Amino acid sequence: MDDARIQDQIEGLVAEEHELQNAGGDPDSHERLQAVKVELDRCWDLLRQRRAEEEFGLDPDQAQARDAETIEHYQQ
Repeated sequence: MDDARIQDQIEGLVAEEHELQNAGGDPDSHERLQAVKVELDRCWDLLRQRRAEEEFGLDPDQAQARDAETIEHYQQ
């Protein structure tokens, strides 16, 4: 997946996140909102990896999406 496709996916997820936040508090919306947030984190991580690879003259296509468990346990 190239940077433009990742960015498009991020934009779609952000739009969905905003819709879900405005939808109210039903349990299904809350679960989906949490899933969207995790997927956003994964997309941003992949985009950062690709940019770092490119910055150091490496092949950005070698970057791989990390699993949700790994992403959600990063220390800020």
